[in-house]
Amino acid sequence: MTTGAAMSLDRLRREGQAFMEELSREYYLANAGLRRGAELRPIYARHAELFGDEALALTLEAFRDAPEGSDERRGARLVLEWLVDARASSALAGHEERELAWEASAVLDLDEGSRLPYQRAAIAIANAADRAERMRIEHARARLVQAELSPLRRDRFQREKEYVESVGIAEDYLSTFTALSGIDLAALGAECEAFLRDTQAMWDEVFPEFVRRGLGIEPREATRADALALLRAREFDAFFPGEPMEERIRGQVREMGIDPTARGRIVFDTGEREGKRSRAFCAPVRVPEEVFLVLRPHGGQSDWTTFLHELGHALHFAYTRADQPFEFRWLGDNSVTEGYAMLFDHFTQDRRWLSRYTSLGRRELPDFLRASGFEELHFLRRYCGKLLYETQLYGSGASWDALPDAYVQRLSDATRFRYDPADAFVDVDQRFYAARYLRAWQLQAVLGETLVERFDEDWWRNPRAGPWILQALFAEGQREMAGELAERVSGRTISFAPLVRSVERLLTT
Repeated sequence: MTTGAAMSLDRLRREGQAFMEELSREYYLANAGLRRGAELRPIYARHAELFGDEALALTLEAFRDAPEGSDERRGARLVLEWLVDARASSALAGHEERELAWEASAVLDLDEGSRLPYQRAAIAIANAADRAERMRIEHARARLVQAELSPLRRDRFQREKEYVESVGIAEDYLSTFTALSGIDLAALGAECEAFLRDTQAMWDEVFPEFVRRGLGIEPREATRADALALLRAREFDAFFPGEPMEERIRGQVREMGIDPTARGRIVFDTGEREGKRSRAFCAPVRVPEEVFLVLRPHGGQSDWTTFLHELGHALHFAYTRADQPFEFRWLGDNSVTEGYAMLFDHFTQDRRWLSRYTSLGRRELPDFLRASGFEELHFLRRYCGKLLYETQLYGSGASWDALPDAYVQRLSDATRFRYDPADAFVDVDQRFYAARYLRAWQLQAVLGETLVERFDEDWWRNPRAGPWILQALFAEGQREMAGELAERVSGRTISFAPLVRSVERLLTT
């Protein structure tokens, strides 16, 4: 970190990039199981001037002085949003270190003296065909989380909320998020409420069928642990073998005119490793020069879908134009990169794609596509419930002691799977990331329709489609909001309407 030099936006961009690269590499090493825990506080200490009052005042002034609608204002808003988040993260770095260390070392004590690393619990639950075994693991997981992880997360969320509100951007946490992100949480929440109402009859029809057939239990018994096992869809494993997965998908990307490794800039870390987190992730350590795709195998179609999702992220970051300013390469509306990731993972809902790249035949395709429609509707309803719950968690009138009951009510009502109050502060993506996911779903639906119109229904193997995606989409980084991007490339607005149509088509296959 340069010391003694006057703070400026150019310096913020230059040294902000150095900070982000260092932080991202630390997260990658810890979450990939290559390092036990993460040392975040030394990184924040080395870059302390970035998060000082002078930097914040400078960025606030630049944001307020820039002409409305200009790239200068857009860039200043992104830097301001990042700076407020980074200041909060700096203050809470010790909390996050403790959480990462706990997740890397925690072990479940099961009955009869057996033990299971916490990081493997979700995988073991999803793979447990025997319900008694599944619930044994789930009860041990919930006990451990309630006793040790939940208090850590609750304390961090309380402190984060207090800290962000103390900056004084807006009157409370929710309005601060809306002001900095450009996402109207109230409007999106109303959309979620409407989506849950509009799809309730559809969900009430398919939920009992899938639970009875897939799990052999009555719908009223189903828990979130059962959902993990049901959505694992082991009956399709033979059609989604692990060994050829990566090469087949890379081959498809090459067919559409894209180098899947981005000339070596993307590194694939897809093997089993102790300490590697169970949830896959993409780590853009240097954008666009060095990007890691990290997957810990679960087995079956979930690995294919997850690999495609993270590949969408990795290609986006690795093909972002290197001459874009820091804020458009590293920051911005993550609904955009999540939208690209979903554009890729939705290949597994395309009959032609499945016929070409997987082992599914004509007899199996209808059942698989219908199961995909069930999974899509479940996750959409789950994330609508998550966003509505998280607005309570961060809201001004929230009683922290009442939140576990609110969490169970919201998520159980949305999905009909029974949730555990132990997860009320654990099953939360920070800073309303659920809003990014929901807008990403909406964006991918628009992008998918646009690509079909431009390059036909099998656009994913059209050698003209890839170059267009690289130039018109990925190269821009995250300069635009998801809605702006959709309007630029298609003239359409984003909404849940095309998602409802898509789910209806899958369920009636």
